[in-house]
Amino acid sequence: MALTMSDVDRFEAARPRLEAIAYRLLGSASEAEDAVQETFLRWQAADIDRVEVPEAWLTKVLTNLCLNQLASARARRETYVGQWLPEPVLAGDPMLGPADTAEQRESVSYAVLALLERLSPNERAVYVLREAFGHPHREIAEILDITEAACQQIFHRAKKHVADGRARTEVDEAAARRVVEEFLAAATSGRTEPLVRLLTQDAVSVGDGGGKVPARAKAFEGALAVAKFMRGLFKPGKAKRDLVGGSPDVYASTANGGPALVVVLDGRVIGVMCLEITAEGIAGFRNQVNPDKLERATRQWAATDHGAPLLTVF
Repeated sequence: MALTMSDVDRFEAARPRLEAIAYRLLGSASEAEDAVQETFLRWQAADIDRVEVPEAWLTKVLTNLCLNQLASARARRETYVGQWLPEPVLAGDPMLGPADTAEQRESVSYAVLALLERLSPNERAVYVLREAFGHPHREIAEILDITEAACQQIFHRAKKHVADGRARTEVDEAAARRVVEEFLAAATSGRTEPLVRLLTQDAVSVGDGGGKVPARAKAFEGALAVAKFMRGLFKPGKAKRDLVGGSPDVYASTANGGPALVVVLDGRVIGVMCLEITAEGIAGFRNQVNPDKLERATRQWAATDHGAPLLTVF
């Protein structure tokens, strides 16, 4: 059945919300776009006159597509080269979705997206739909074809799993920039001690190169190990310039609602370092350098004003 312009407009109005749901469920902006496009094809093929609540219908179709995708993604990630990290989304990208409440902002944070990888597909779906988008348990139960009581149990279990692994503190944009600037000053000082003072004792640094860019397969753990790695990472050297193809600029920015360093070379984002901030210091660095996961970030970067770089490295 051919869609009317009204049907298309209704879907396009729902697209930003659908993309935000899919991104939280999949941890991948590109896969989220694909899932939303497949949802549109299902919408195009549906008997829309029989769809009573289009927004609910679209959410159910999208969620189930994402659940199927998660099942196959788990198998792919078992053979992924090195550490797997979510695809970062920069400030201003509509895929970040609603950010009115602390729960909504936290649900898209890089740290929480990484924690969501530990959940089962159903736990992840319930957590995202309830915590980030405020769906009542009755609606979520209908989407997943489970009972309302089961939905409530799954949500409490998922929320506990996320809370147990989380130590994040919300910081505003100005505070985030100060943290990034202080970190960069310490990282480029050539000394380890200033970095150690900024980190929590159990700080962790994880990198995702996807087998395409060098990244350590095992995380650095502990303040001293992370500080030594960061000191070396920001130390200039010809080998590093040759590896990346020049001397990139480093900007203070935000990604997934948290402080981040964005590394740019010739207009292309070649790295995003997300910092996890706690009351005790910087607890984590999640470094995305896989070029396949930085394409959307590059497009977003080109479309926004980002000011002057903090420094040029290498």
